[in-house]
Amino acid sequence: MVVVRNINNNVSLCRDGNGKEVVVFGKGVGFLRPSDQVPLGRIERTFYNVSSHYLSILNDVPQEILDFTARQMTALRNTLPYGTTANLTFILADHLAFAIERAQKNIYIPMPSVYELETSWPLEMEVGRSFVSAMEKEFGVKLPYGEAQAVAMHFINARSTHAQEAAFNIEARYEEILERTTQIIEKEMALTVRRDTFNYARFATHVQYLLRRIFEDKSIDSENIQMYESIRDEYEAASRCVDKIAVYLRETWKAKLTEEEKLYLIMHVNRVCAKELE
Repeated sequence: MVVVRNINNNVSLCRDGNGKEVVVFGKGVGFLRPSDQVPLGRIERTFYNVSSHYLSILNDVPQEILDFTARQMTALRNTLPYGTTANLTFILADHLAFAIERAQKNIYIPMPSVYELETSWPLEMEVGRSFVSAMEKEFGVKLPYGEAQAVAMHFINARSTHAQEAAFNIEARYEEILERTTQIIEKEMALTVRRDTFNYARFATHVQYLLRRIFEDKSIDSENIQMYESIRDEYEAASRCVDKIAVYLRETWKAKLTEEEKLYLIMHVNRVCAKELE
């Protein structure tokens, strides 16, 4: 890993062995010259895919706040059900530095919808409270209660962006997903599905709407969920087939089917296979 340019005494923009740019944190790495190799022992943290827009933040935010934010993000890695980018670390660090500055100057910015967020985004609010609590302990400041909401909003925005990207990807791969689910039906039900029938067209449409609902976080609100167990028992083969489809969607696309979704899929699979099984 070689230095491209120095950002501050402890941060440099580097290029790794594969030619990718990476922001490197490490004591004194900023004193190395461009084209120098960075000793592995000096590297404390690395951040890939950082937008050039956020590199300027590294000059303005105190190093201790950058380090604090990076540690907190590392600790959260297995807590969040969605991914975050390196950019979020630097956005948060900038926000936290400003929050501490405001607190020290007794400047208070009201956050009117904090209680609404408690209900709608409980995980993100818990993350916000965790950040604020850790900040107060580490930097000896007292932050207003609403600051947890401000931190939570950054994660909510990151989650929304992640969901939008996932939705775009899933729409772009719709035909692939439809074909793969059809192949699962053919294998599990030991038949060849005719793709020119009305029942298959209805199944294909259902899959398309199913994918949209999953990635928009809109599950079916059905009063027929009590039918799920009886339908599973009545159509055992179709039910096993849907279980395989659910595993495929979960493992390949991180999409979890509710029991309501499985109920409707069982019915569609049964219709698709009805003629072939006669």
